[in-house]
Amino acid sequence: MSLGTGTEALARLAQDRVDHRFKGLPPDADGLTVAELAAQRRNLFTGGFTTPVLALSAERLEHNLALMERYATRHGLAFAPHGKTTMAPQLFRRQIEHGAWGITLAVPHQVRVARAYGIQRIFLANQLVDPAALRWIAGELAADEDFRFLCYVDSVRGVELMDAALRDAARPLDVVVELAAGEGARTGVRTEAECAAVADAVAATGTLRLVGVAGYEGEVPQANPERVHAWLRRLVALAADFDKAGRFTDVGPDGIVVSAGGSAWFDAVADEFARIPELSAPVLKLLRSGAYVSHDDGHYRKLSPFNRVPEEGALEPAFRLWTQIVSRPSPDQAFSNAGKRDAAYDLDLPFAQVVRRDGTEHPATGIEVTALSDQHAWLRTTGEADLEVGDWLGLGLSHPCTSFDKWQLIPVAEADGTVVDYIRTFF
Repeated sequence: MSLGTGTEALARLAQDRVDHRFKGLPPDADGLTVAELAAQRRNLFTGGFTTPVLALSAERLEHNLALMERYATRHGLAFAPHGKTTMAPQLFRRQIEHGAWGITLAVPHQVRVARAYGIQRIFLANQLVDPAALRWIAGELAADEDFRFLCYVDSVRGVELMDAALRDAARPLDVVVELAAGEGARTGVRTEAECAAVADAVAATGTLRLVGVAGYEGEVPQANPERVHAWLRRLVALAADFDKAGRFTDVGPDGIVVSAGGSAWFDAVADEFARIPELSAPVLKLLRSGAYVSHDDGHYRKLSPFNRVPEEGALEPAFRLWTQIVSRPSPDQAFSNAGKRDAAYDLDLPFAQVVRRDGTEHPATGIEVTALSDQHAWLRTTGEADLEVGDWLGLGLSHPCTSFDKWQLIPVAEADGTVVDYIRTFF
């Protein structure tokens, strides 16, 4: 799958027809192509969009893409943002245009989506033991010599399963040993001795090639700066020890891969990766943070590393869920028409931000989301709340990963409400 073919696939997205599959879009747009609807530059508030409707800010989206590009460049990091956040090939392409080395993914279906849209470098942040998926990836590697794929290994058993599935593969599969973030953490090898055993198992195959080490510092138990930095130093030391032992005999065009980086501790990753010593081959210092694209108004706003290093800049929340007040049964209660089907709620409830009435907006003072039903937000209101049936209520969201997956086609709106694009997701 070449980049040119991926561009053609993206162009076909714009030729899809707007219809009942896509919630929130104007009913009178049925039958138009996405490109035709975008060309109309309708206004989000007056152009026939129905509530609830999720929108991305065009300006904030571009700000976040550019900010992380500058950050990675300034710190000498390669960047493979985690695509599971958005599962949006249009955003994958924009991330690559903003300097990303490739895209990180988590499961085979996501890899298939990325390949369908021309992504040439994929880091699978998981151990892959499904034989059908492994054979499909082997076929992709055989058909496209420019395709680069690497994934975790975290057990000798996993290596054995991968080797068995890949016996007929034309090219070896590149793997990195995953170092667990600690006892009781998620996946990964728990000790350095076990890491060496997994590396030995890889070396004994003819189907796998060890190219580096990786892990996810966001899983460090009771994470704080001291513990996260300590684990990252273990990861760096593991790479150096493997290199000293001669384990990286053939690492390919990108050199030795050392990878980490969620969206809460990428400053610690930058600090510790800057201390990676000179090894026998060049080092690809690969950061994988993904939530930065849209950022959010809750979880990541509080955890963002830019809070600790404000001189580096600041991400901006790019999502807003527009919902409508459909019931005001008492002075201290109201209900809007968006619920669990529309808004992320796994980390925090949505945040009432702004009320829109007759073309003007005012702050959502005295309005709090207290619960979500399937299709309603429960709102507690105080005497300060200026809220009526029919008002549009703009909600901020927490956790991008579970916001994107509720919407198949997301309007991208400029500050004045002009919708300039539509982002398609594949979950």
